[in-house]
Amino acid sequence: MTDKNQAAVGPVQARGGRPGRVRIEDVAATAGVSMKTVSRVLNSEPNVSERARKLVEAAVEKLRYRPLPSARVLAGRRSYLIAMLFDNPSASYLMEIEMGMLDACQAQHYNLMLAPLVYDASDVVAKVESLVMQSQVDGVLLTPPLTDHPALLERLVELGVPYSSISAKEQNRHVGVVVDEFDAVCTLMAHLISLGHTRIAHLKGHAAHGGSSWRLAGYREGLRRAGLRYDATMVVDGEFSYDSGYAGANILLDLPERPTAIFAANDDMAAGVICAICERGLSVPGDISVCGFDDTPISRQIYPALTTVRQPTREMGRLAAAELLKEVRETGSGGLVNLAYSLQVRRSTGPAPT
Repeated sequence: MTDKNQAAVGPVQARGGRPGRVRIEDVAATAGVSMKTVSRVLNSEPNVSERARKLVEAAVEKLRYRPLPSARVLAGRRSYLIAMLFDNPSASYLMEIEMGMLDACQAQHYNLMLAPLVYDASDVVAKVESLVMQSQVDGVLLTPPLTDHPALLERLVELGVPYSSISAKEQNRHVGVVVDEFDAVCTLMAHLISLGHTRIAHLKGHAAHGGSSWRLAGYREGLRRAGLRYDATMVVDGEFSYDSGYAGANILLDLPERPTAIFAANDDMAAGVICAICERGLSVPGDISVCGFDDTPISRQIYPALTTVRQPTREMGRLAAAELLKEVRETGSGGLVNLAYSLQVRRSTGPAPT
């Protein structure tokens, strides 16, 4: 009788000395365990002893056994496919998130599908519904700002599709990952104020992004704690893109009394700010200090290197996927993970000009 979990690899010696396909029976025989135990280990199921797990993993490695995706679907009624939904102009942020999700998926023999969407498109919910129905994904990973799309979240619940969110505004009902962005920005503001800055401007992120709200709130709280007045003319809308950072910086630089420091809501916008400042013959940080948020690779690739808040984006992606896969296996088992941030002080910030 042929097992559904058999795989074609090779050339290797299958049981009985025959070269060809390695089957789950071969793995079980080599490990000295039952086929059911092998199946549980391959599907990352609980109730397997550590000794048995190690024996199976050693046998899988020795025989180079790889289960066929189609066989796994038939055996477990799963597609072993999850989808990452995104609409975010920051390529560096998305790449870090994606790499983390891939880490978790590959560790548990899942495939990851990327699905670009437009947050405010009239058919965004219909597109996600079509994707779920056609691809039969086991779950979806939501990145900002889709994490806070009310109609989309409601439809996923109606369809019974597990989902995991990164940096969701409404955290009490989500599986996923968050960082205390409000507190992080308060820390960043305290750094700027300690350098003597009192005219600190802010470039906001995408209006639908929960992080934009937290970062604006942290900016305002940082001013309040220092006894500084909030000035609406020092706050400019952005879109989390380099171009919006560049455009926003030019608005701020045209003010009758320009800021001595600019906090951009992400690193891509901060890079655009630095470009706009330098084009005017001003220096960073001699004339204006600049800082960002995320600590994506661009923060270390530009000059001067960017002072920013590090949220571990790759780890956020990995844990968001890991929690989703828990939820896929057993409803209610996935949870919300809080990760720590850290302030990265680099050469883009310095003392306020006298």
